[in-house]
Amino acid sequence: MRWTQTLIPTLREAPAEAEIPSHQLLLRAGLIRKVAGGVYTFLPLGLRALRKVEQIVREEMDRAGALEVLMPALQPPDIWRQSGRYETAREVLFRLKDSADREWVLSPTAEEVITTLAGAEIASYRQLPRNFYQISVKFRDEIRPRFGLMRAREFIMKDAYSFDASDEAAQASYQKMYDAYGRIFARCGLKAFPVEAATGVIGGKFSHEFMVPADTGENEVVFCEGCGYAANIEKAESGKPKADGLSQSDIRNPKSETEKFATPGVTTIDALAQPPFNVPAARQIKTLVYIADDRPVLILLRGDDQLNEAKLAGTLGATASRPAEAGEIFAALGAHPGSLGAVTHALKGDAAALKILADERLRGASNMTTGANEDGFHLRGVSIERDIHVGRWADLRTVRAGEPCARCGQPLKMRRAIEVGHVFKLGTNYSEKLGATFLDEAGARRPAVMGCYGIGVTRTLQAVIEQRNDKDGIVWPLGVAPYRVCLTPLNVAPDSEAMKLAEQFYAELAARGLDVILDDRDERPGVKFKDADLVGFPIRLAIGEKSLARGEVEIKPRGGSLVSVKFAEAVGRVMALIEE
Repeated sequence: MRWTQTLIPTLREAPAEAEIPSHQLLLRAGLIRKVAGGVYTFLPLGLRALRKVEQIVREEMDRAGALEVLMPALQPPDIWRQSGRYETAREVLFRLKDSADREWVLSPTAEEVITTLAGAEIASYRQLPRNFYQISVKFRDEIRPRFGLMRAREFIMKDAYSFDASDEAAQASYQKMYDAYGRIFARCGLKAFPVEAATGVIGGKFSHEFMVPADTGENEVVFCEGCGYAANIEKAESGKPKADGLSQSDIRNPKSETEKFATPGVTTIDALAQPPFNVPAARQIKTLVYIADDRPVLILLRGDDQLNEAKLAGTLGATASRPAEAGEIFAALGAHPGSLGAVTHALKGDAAALKILADERLRGASNMTTGANEDGFHLRGVSIERDIHVGRWADLRTVRAGEPCARCGQPLKMRRAIEVGHVFKLGTNYSEKLGATFLDEAGARRPAVMGCYGIGVTRTLQAVIEQRNDKDGIVWPLGVAPYRVCLTPLNVAPDSEAMKLAEQFYAELAARGLDVILDDRDERPGVKFKDADLVGFPIRLAIGEKSLARGEVEIKPRGGSLVSVKFAEAVGRVMALIEE
């Protein structure tokens, strides 16, 4: 390809909308252009790099035994209602109506469609296992799209779905995909690592996310250098003791009854910790109210802990949940936030029947202080086991850096990261609801055991740039670069020695199967070199008058040192760099 025959609209400065390096470089290097918030056009170079990522994904999916299909982005809402996700995924679903006023859904993922297909086409255990994948456009109704391709309304995803006859076989399918993901990201030049993760609206028994370390990542990962434990903050657990911050005398010698005391104007954990009350946050019970499937639920944590909403959602198992509004809280408990509590004798009327969830760190706690469900009053001397009827105990808190690892006791650390892939062990939830059953060896009908596996292809492309850049621009790995070699003659007149030699190298390198771009622009050398570095071509071969006079050309790997080589050695040296 010749530079003048394609479109590479490089920019000297990044548009103000671009907040992180990879978004800035996508725009500056002429890879994408914005159409609307979260919607982008891929320009020729960007599309070439995207297709390289897709090809890597396709090759590894095929190698793992998955079968490529293509499912519609336009889907009927009935199958989403059947799975239950029409409500649980409501916040991200694009809905539209056709000319006959029929409703449709734009697919953010395809569990419903593929499970329906499997139900119609797979009848016997002899047809299992099966794994289907596609690489296609998906849609999410992002309220605040940002960071370019990282959080977009329209994006390209690889999604795969496995169907097995048993849980053991499903685990083997899961492992195949897990291993394939490691190969995919390595081939894309990414340093990615797997972490335990919450299953979210996809559902399922367990999952792993593949993360790329990046200071600008939207995900926070908890990890232990001692034993290798790693988890998304939404899933992470620690070995922090339940009694941490409480004296043993408080636990062994609880007061025999609670005591109500006035706390005028005190509505926060911090305020109650100040004089004249001096109740440490660790000795307070924080009471939160959530609405789960239209019913209020009380959530209890220690005052020095923060609620993890992902853990709460998994514990509730509700179709929809959200924090209660002020009016709903007062209607349920007769008090405002800051004076709320779950002590049995302080729950009046219908409040006594409310479901109560408590974080494990409160188990066994005594001599605690909590709201009295009366504005301006609290209760002290509260014993969890004696005074509060906890309906369910669960890990509901957010882990903090420095807490001990639950597995080995070493201090936990945190880092920011970009999620590029996610693998789920789904179980039989979708197959039961959507009829993906089969006859086993005994002739009994059973639901298929499923897994699902996603890779954000467009996000992966941007993650490569976010992880591989320097002050001059992108530093593409060979496997993803739009062109591997940039030929840069400094005199582009057709009859010049530089251009003739460039044409010769172009033909020889292309014949060897290399992607080559010939910069035939009549521009100053500085402009050409800056553009080549900005776009990030892995190898630049420059041909100038001075080097020609010496019978040499200059080869510069992106981010490496410039080397002068004789004409006859140039193609061999480029091939050696490619094969390193």
